[in-house]
Amino acid sequence: ICALLFASLYILCHFIITHFKKHTDFTGVHDDEDAAVNRIALGLCTFTLAVALGAVLLLPFSIISNEVLLSFPQNYYIQWLNGSLIHGLWNLVFLFSNMSLVFLMPFAYFFTESEGFAGSKKGIMARVYETSVVLLLLTL
Repeated sequence: ICALLFASLYILCHFIITHFKKHTDFTGVHDDEDAAVNRIALGLCTFTLAVALGAVLLLPFSIISNEVLLSFPQNYYIQWLNGSLIHGLWNLVFLFSNMSLVFLMPFAYFFTESEGFAGSKKGIMARVYETSVVLLLLTL
């Protein structure tokens, strides 16, 4: 249930971000490496927006599920809306929101701005190494 809910939020957030993002950001990049970096950053930002939307919708979802369970306590088809599911959703949302805020969004920003260390081979991994070093220095 949690994976299905998050997958639908991820798809919705992907459509929202691609709708509001300029189309020149997708087609204007002629370098394959820059296009891959933009796709990775788009995926990280979409994940973060899906987690944020899940955090916003979590309270109404838990209230509605509690009311439905109180209204139909003996219904077999509604028993999956139990407290364990809601508690698990709360834990996952707060885990992923902290991870997105502390690691994923700074990584996405620094990843799009990185070019790799001077003297190293160009490529995605050079950008990942530079971004990781910058995040480590920022953390320290």
